Amino acid sequence: MIAPLLAGGIALLVSLVATALLTRYMKVHNGSQPILVKNDANLTVPPHQHKAGTPTMGGLAIIAAALIGYFVSHVRRGVVFSDQTLIVIAGVLAMAGLGLVDDLIKVRSGHNRGVLWSKKGWITLAMSFGIAAALVATTNIDTRVSLTRGDWPGWQLGNVGWVVWAGLLIFSTTNAVNVTDGLDGLAGGSALLGFVAFTGIAYWGFRNPELYGTIVNPYDLTVFAAAFAGGCAGFLWWNAAPASIFMGDVGALALGTALSLLALTTNTQLLLVLICGLNVIEIGSVAIQMLVFRATRRRVRLFRIAPIHHHFELGGWPETKVIVRFWLISGLSVGGALAIYVADFTHHAGR
Repeated sequence: MIAPLLAGGIALLVSLVATALLTRYMKVHNGSQPILVKNDANLTVPPHQHKAGTPTMGGLAIIAAALIGYFVSHVRRGVVFSDQTLIVIAGVLAMAGLGLVDDLIKVRSGHNRGVLWSKKGWITLAMSFGIAAALVATTNIDTRVSLTRGDWPGWQLGNVGWVVWAGLLIFSTTNAVNVTDGLDGLAGGSALLGFVAFTGIAYWGFRNPELYGTIVNPYDLTVFAAAFAGGCAGFLWWNAAPASIFMGDVGALALGTALSLLALTTNTQLLLVLICGLNVIEIGSVAIQMLVFRATRRRVRLFRIAPIHHHFELGGWPETKVIVRFWLISGLSVGGALAIYVADFTHHAGR
């Protein structure tokens, strides 16, 4: 367990320093987040205009810190790289690159929606399928639908079916994390809990190969998850309300991709619904709002505004209260996921 602790600790320290330096750099070079003014009958005052000028693209510090922690921890004897984890890293970097391009366009245009806004969904979907295809083509990843291990429920999809399934999972998770990134520390805090959960899941898979033998090099996945947990923790120090810097799309897309790929590589795909429970609630509120609004011919809104964290803000909750309560929801959801995972293990251990 020394390598994962080393990776997480190094990533945390690097993230603390790197985020501070990046914040200063962005302030000097006017790399600030444009704030969208919503023209909505229910919205008399833009809720976050006071945040205009806050530096963005802090996700760069998370990614850099996590990768430094991951690679440095492999200096220890016996810690080996797996082709699967390296492909996961490549997928995270590819999706982060898309987010970085969009962030740069937003900053330079001074508008909250970059030029890629109308096409970004399709680009993200295509990239998600590409990452899934790369995993199938180059590694021995399990192509069954799973909850806590490969053989439960163990629905075999085959290579093509799994690529479609995995691509949609990556796409949905990246968008859900992106939607959650609307309040200071909300996405970073919930992602931190998710990475801690995957650190435990991957390590448990490593220690119990007789039950989780289809996971490819679970120890390397443990190190990867721990490194991203550390990166999120260090960033959260500066991103907590009131935020000194935002993670931007570069961070949100990278974290969403990393979480979804950890679920796919640890055979806990269906468990991701709980591990990312807060993100599911957030993206679900947007989908429900759109369905109700269109079904009533633009006359009725179920929420004051979507995503749902803004609904509670407009209801009078201070931003910090929304964040802390949503963190609690995320913690309960992650705890429930781990309870299911442990319960399944103890059931089989007893047998």
